[in-house]
Amino acid sequence: MKSFDRAALTAMLADGAKGLSLNLSEAQIARLIDYLALMSKWNSVYNLTAVRDPVQMVTQHLLDSLAAVSAFEGAKNVLDVGAGGGLPGIVLAIWAAEAQPEMRVSMIDTVHKKTAFLTQVKAELGLSNVNVYTARVEQWQAPQKFDVITSRAFAELSDFVNWSGHLLADDGEFIALKGVSPDAEVAHLPTGWTVREVRALQVPTLQAERHLIFIARAVS
Repeated sequence: MKSFDRAALTAMLADGAKGLSLNLSEAQIARLIDYLALMSKWNSVYNLTAVRDPVQMVTQHLLDSLAAVSAFEGAKNVLDVGAGGGLPGIVLAIWAAEAQPEMRVSMIDTVHKKTAFLTQVKAELGLSNVNVYTARVEQWQAPQKFDVITSRAFAELSDFVNWSGHLLADDGEFIALKGVSPDAEVAHLPTGWTVREVRALQVPTLQAERHLIFIARAVS
């Protein structure tokens, strides 16, 4: 099914959310499918993702990001580094708008066409909890520090931490979305940082490993 069959995609997303034990409202699911439609439309020109089939997008993008949202419970100010087409940032923002309305989600990327897409998504979906920035994260100075900084397939953990550590609140943490458990990357974390937890995720209909890596400042 290469065409955008909204009803079938909605049913697939709803089933997947149940498989993740996520209670998404009809409005949240509709917003996520609206986001997928925008990504599918813009992808032909902007090359936001190598995944072209909307069915695969539901699994590899929406459900893959939704599998991580419970890790962000209680977060107030989140930064998605190397946000690209908005994963997990846009998915997190759609979830949080109802589940945690006090959460703000900022997204940063160096590629202007990607941040232009994110700005369009913010406008069309009415995501008032989103901020979008075009900049290199290592040079960027944020209005305030973040309690959680996340990324999905952005960089090795050492680079992720080195480039964005200045933006993390003293008691904040990194949450990196990874495929297989990145043991070698963990071993090469810079001094002053420690892995608090490695959490395996199960993504419905995805036959691949997924892990969340939680990194915090080491206690001296």
